[in-house]
Amino acid sequence: MSTRNALASAEAWLATPLGRYVLEREQSYFDAAVADVFGYNAFQLGLPETDLLRASRIVLRMRVDAGERAGLRADFRDLPIAGNSADLVLLPHVLEFSENPHQILREVARVLVPEGHVVIACFNPWSLWGFRRMFSGNAHYPWRGRFVNLPRLKDWLALLGLEITAGQMSCYVPPCATEKWLERFAFMERAGDRWWPIAGGVYFLQAVKRVGGWRLITPKWRDRMAPKNNLAPVPKKVRRPEDAVVARNGVTRES
Repeated sequence: MSTRNALASAEAWLATPLGRYVLEREQSYFDAAVADVFGYNAFQLGLPETDLLRASRIVLRMRVDAGERAGLRADFRDLPIAGNSADLVLLPHVLEFSENPHQILREVARVLVPEGHVVIACFNPWSLWGFRRMFSGNAHYPWRGRFVNLPRLKDWLALLGLEITAGQMSCYVPPCATEKWLERFAFMERAGDRWWPIAGGVYFLQAVKRVGGWRLITPKWRDRMAPKNNLAPVPKKVRRPEDAVVARNGVTRES
């Protein structure tokens, strides 16, 4: 499937009841995840029709994609972004629909500044959604994607120096096509984290780029504020008036 057709397929699916159900929960998670990330540059790779950076306080926010709706048209495997320049990168369902997801993560690690943040959303193969994918024929979005196993993604991030700081499962309701059945299974969403915490249809991961050898240099406030330990001279006892001058000059007078 071409890139243009793939984008159209994703946009059409997000307009369905099931797509709206997923997007509502993902938007809520991304809003909370990006609200406290500060910096100068933030990028969203994929889903250009949806502003997942709307809650970010970063001034420059850019949506990157191969389609015409993106603010920056680019291939995710070779981003036209300077290294060590991005404070925040979002990957909403990008890895499942790429032939080389590890290369995309390499690019993300390259463009992130030290201590920069990445937030990832992926479909979970070990869920009812993954089970549905096995029998869907892999013809339509999102079932044609190659769902990434969570332990594998954690290994990829560790190899690239991206330390996982948070994560969450979501979308426990079976992937039903109608609003009626989604509402009937709504109780599974409330009980999911307690009864089957690894079986959510979608999982989120947050990671931070760690760079070895970096050390924050701070002023030595203790040394600046500590009083100087200057010792006062000890008075010497003298017998004759002329010996007082000698004592102040630090000269020993021979008897």
